[in-house]
Amino acid sequence: MESSLSVLPDPLSSVEEQLTICGVATGNHQVGYILLMVEETAGAVRFDQANVVQRGMRLLAGTRPMAWLFARVLHHVDGPVMRRSAGRHSVSAALTGLPIVELTTVGARSGESRTLPLVGVPDGDRLVLVASNYGKQQNPAWYYNLKANPRCSTAFRGQRHEMKAYEAEGEERQRLWELDVSVYPPRNHYAQRAGNRRIPVMVLQPAPMPTG
Repeated sequence: MESSLSVLPDPLSSVEEQLTICGVATGNHQVGYILLMVEETAGAVRFDQANVVQRGMRLLAGTRPMAWLFARVLHHVDGPVMRRSAGRHSVSAALTGLPIVELTTVGARSGESRTLPLVGVPDGDRLVLVASNYGKQQNPAWYYNLKANPRCSTAFRGQRHEMKAYEAEGEERQRLWELDVSVYPPRNHYAQRAGNRRIPVMVLQPAPMPTG
């Protein structure tokens, strides 16, 4: 995923802004949603394109202590910030430079809407979500939600879109796994700690608009 843009905002200086922002509504443009993700992250989605602070934070997330901490803390911090900013900001994105999306699924058992922030790696006009669950030996709840109800929505930088999910298999899974690892290397550490669990790779593609 190449880009002519290489200058990133200072992640540390933007954290304070994200913690204090009140949220501004923006236009919901339907064209180029995934391409907009790449442009608005300055094209620096891959690990080798991130700055030194962002690379360091990504690597820290692969250690057991930090994975344990992030699993219990980050979604509690990111969730309110993303809601208040209409999905435009997250602390995780500021610290790591990762493309953080707000995923809304329908609960497999409850049937109720569930929203949480996740790393969503662009692949053309699709998003790749890896259900690594920080290397735990069980799949995350959002994976079962998508398997039971593939229709979902994602929000990034104030734009929300309807998507439909499926699980990648075979060569496609391997390619997308490698794409994700090029962005977030700790996935390999999570895979080792997950034991016999084969980490699922989910693909979100734009859902067809209802007709009639």
